[in-house]
Amino acid sequence: MDTAMESRSRRALLPALLAGLEAGMVGALWMLVWLGVSSMWVERSFWSPENLMATAFDRNSTLPSAFTAGTCSGLALYLVIYSLLGAAFAAVVGDRVPRGRVMLLTVVFALAWYYFSFRWAFKTTMPLVALLHVERPTILGHLVYGTMLGRYPLYVDRLVGVVPAPAPAVVVDEAPAAIEAPVEAAETKPDGPPAET
Repeated sequence: MDTAMESRSRRALLPALLAGLEAGMVGALWMLVWLGVSSMWVERSFWSPENLMATAFDRNSTLPSAFTAGTCSGLALYLVIYSLLGAAFAAVVGDRVPRGRVMLLTVVFALAWYYFSFRWAFKTTMPLVALLHVERPTILGHLVYGTMLGRYPLYVDRLVGVVPAPAPAVVVDEAPAAIEAPVEAAETKPDGPPAET
């Protein structure tokens, strides 16, 4: 009995992990789009968040105002961190939580990750990111990330091959058919010119 439960949980773990990875990647991309647009609103470069994250690899570099080779490393770091976060969340939560609450949990998880990383962990590992990020747009970006991560159960269904059940068919009660009087066969006249009288 225990081996059957373990094998079933292992089979369910891989789709959840892959779905979380995908949902985390999609959420990170949407978050980066939001961060880029909000950076332009405050008259910074669209690539400022990625360039700021790239300082994790070279702390002595200046922050460029355009897309550079360093921007790719910052973009990659964002995508790796947030995709792995999505995979970890989906693997831990799986299908243990009702689907109606998954979205709430992912949004709370994303906000908790923001406060943990940008307010505490990045202060020692990436001090420029913690110091120079724009707080409100970054918090809103994490809400976007959490919302997109909350869609991972749909990705699990697609990976497993579950097709949503069709809506139940509406059955209309038919009234009993009216009793029809027998129709007498009409006399047929042979084809030809009409008879003269």
